[in-house]
Parts: sequence; structure tokens; C-alpha cells
Amino acid sequence: MRASLKRSLAGVAVTLAILGGAAPVAQAAADQQFFPLATYRVGAYASSGVQVWAGMIDYLNYINQVEGGINGVKLVWQECETEWTAEKGIECYERFKNGLDGAPVAVYQPNGAPAAYALSERAEVDKIPLITLGYGRTEATDGTVFPYNFPVMLTFYSEASTLVNYIAEREGGFDKLKGKKIA
Repeated sequence: MRASLKRSLAGVAVTLAILGGAAPVAQAAADQQFFPLATYRVGAYASSGVQVWAGMIDYLNYINQVEGGINGVKLVWQECETEWTAEKGIECYERFKNGLDGAPVAVYQPNGAPAAYALSERAEVDKIPLITLGYGRTEATDGTVFPYNFPVMLTFYSEASTLVNYIAEREGGFDKLKGKKIA
């Protein structure tokens, strides 16, 4: 039971490391995995970001210090403040896309819709997978459109699309919606 619990925690740790967390890290060695962290501790979403990133730091430190990493591989990360803006999100991506001291970027999570939109085409050119969790481009759900963009959950816009598609189906097709207002 202990081994299965440890594997489960390792999976959670990797997922959480992909999804966020922050602390200054000097370098990544061969026995370490680098995760770039686009955070938002200031700006419009700071009221939620401060707590999220503080919790992630604590959890990632726990995984490294108490569990010895994941299967012996320590997690290393660097933080870059995005303020939840496209411009700063692009700056952070450009800073991290080549990795850290030779350790490549496994995935990149922009942690905000503005940056996710701005980075979809760049990530494809750079062949760096983007992970978007509940935000980002609706068309990314079709892997042929943005093959390096992976929406983990629904996007804000896919939820609205689902509603409009349902209404169109009930009304007899999209042509039946012409001239109608949906609120």
C-alpha cells in the first residue's frame, strides 16, 4: 500500500509542478527536472495568486525534502511574474523556453488566458507543449489546430460554445438562430 500511495503522490506532484509553484532555484542538474513557473502574485489576479503560489512552494518543497523528489528526481523551478498579462506572459515564455542550465523545458503552463492565446503559435514552432487548465483557446481542443496546446479541462469559451450548440440543436440548426439574441 505504501508503494502505491507514493506513486499516487508522485503523480500528483508532477501534475502540481506542471500547474504551478515557485521558489528561486540556481540551476538544474542531471538528476533534476526543471519546471518553468509563470506566476501571478501582482496585478488583477494577485488576490488568488499569492495564496496559490505560496501553497505550491510548500508542496514542492515537501516533495523534495520529505519524499526525496519523485523516484529520486528532485524538482527544480524558477518563477517569472506575469501579472496575468499577455506581454509579461510572452516575456516569461521567452526566458524559459530554452530550459535551465541545460535542463530542457518539459512543458509550459502560461497560467492565464491572455498568455495562452499569445503563445499558442509560438509553442508549436518551438515544439514546447502548453498546458492550459480551464482557460485558453477553445480551438485547441481539436489537436490538429494547435498540436502543442493541451487544454486539461474546459475553457471559458468552450463552455459557452456548448450552450450555443445545444440551443441550436433544440431550435433545429444554426440557421434557426439567425436574428435571435441569446442571453
